[in-house]
Amino acid sequence: VQLVESGGGLVQPGGSLRLSCVASGFTFSSSQMSWARQVPGKGLEWVSGFYTDGRTYYADTAKGRFTISRDNAKNTLYLQMNSLKAEDTAVYYCAYEDLVGRINWGQGTQVTVSS
Repeated sequence: VQLVESGGGLVQPGGSLRLSCVASGFTFSSSQMSWARQVPGKGLEWVSGFYTDGRTYYADTAKGRFTISRDNAKNTLYLQMNSLKAEDTAVYYCAYEDLVGRINWGQGTQVTVSS
């Protein structure tokens, strides 16, 4: 299993970023995929994800601003983040939960929201 995130960077408050996660080594199209984030010294927050039945979920902090999507032909998961705030600053991780409940993580991509 390999998950490679990209798309992070420095953005001003109110700006937008789109994160991407290219997956390999498993059947992406039917898999439960998620985005999580972590601020140093704080716990992990699950931001958004797809259940295996295709339903999506969002953390309250992401609702209305973030949109998760996937392109199964490209084995890629996306997170479109709009109206970014300083409190969105974190390392964002792509995650895949396999059939036995193991969670596989990408290396993370840093998102910094600052003026």
